[in-house]
Amino acid sequence: MDIKTRDRVNKVIMYVILIIMAFIMLVPFVWMILTAVKTNQEAISVDPFFIFPQNGWHWENFITVWKSYNFIILYKNTLLMIFFRVVCACLTATMAGYAFGRLKFPGKNIMFSLVLIQMMIPAQIFIIPQYLMVSKLGWLNTTAGLVFPGIVTAFGTYLLKTGYEGLPMDLEEAAGLDGCNIGQKFLKIMMPLTRSSMVSLGIFTALFAFKDLMWPMIVCTNSATTTLSAGLAKMQGQYGSDYPTMMASAVLAVIPMIVIYIIFQKQFVEGIATSGGKL
Repeated sequence: MDIKTRDRVNKVIMYVILIIMAFIMLVPFVWMILTAVKTNQEAISVDPFFIFPQNGWHWENFITVWKSYNFIILYKNTLLMIFFRVVCACLTATMAGYAFGRLKFPGKNIMFSLVLIQMMIPAQIFIIPQYLMVSKLGWLNTTAGLVFPGIVTAFGTYLLKTGYEGLPMDLEEAAGLDGCNIGQKFLKIMMPLTRSSMVSLGIFTALFAFKDLMWPMIVCTNSATTTLSAGLAKMQGQYGSDYPTMMASAVLAVIPMIVIYIIFQKQFVEGIATSGGKL
């Protein structure tokens, strides 16, 4: 077998494996949609087992959920939380990452060690002090309360520090020769060059915020200020074993992230590829 034939065979095998893996990952999502348009009897039936609805597609499950919960409010609260968490995380992380990655100051290593230690500690440990702080500030049942834990991020600081350390020193030296101070070096030279790292941080922050369940349930007990994840948890308690209705609510909940991904697909791929991370 010559080299071209072997490369072609390897490429075919790789594509086949990727297609199979993509199909496996899509199965739960497709099953969620199919369950959402079944009757409850079809959804829980084992013998016989139904893949597709047998008595028509019951789109009224979506109408039932939409009328029971104000999804417009849930969408608004979730998107506001995601937006402000991404803005705050990128803003604070890029400044902290630049300080740790490019500047020299007393206690730098000790302070960065504290950042690394925070990454190793489970986030649940911080919930009680964070709740007390939010309560003292009067931010319970507010968007500010939802955003509070994401104002700063240890992971983002580490990611941006790595990004700044990968830039050549000649850039700052040349900027210094042109009369730029530290602020101008940061804003005009260094920060634009870490765009891919900030895109990666924005993606991860948005995903973590969208999936966050415990904090919204604790800080926002009012249904008018809660998010999609917390709203779904309450729906599960309300509908119990009515699986089609629960799956309909889950389908409605993932629509914002699907729309965001479609709009920013290029940035998603670029950010994940350049960061070396995975979803």
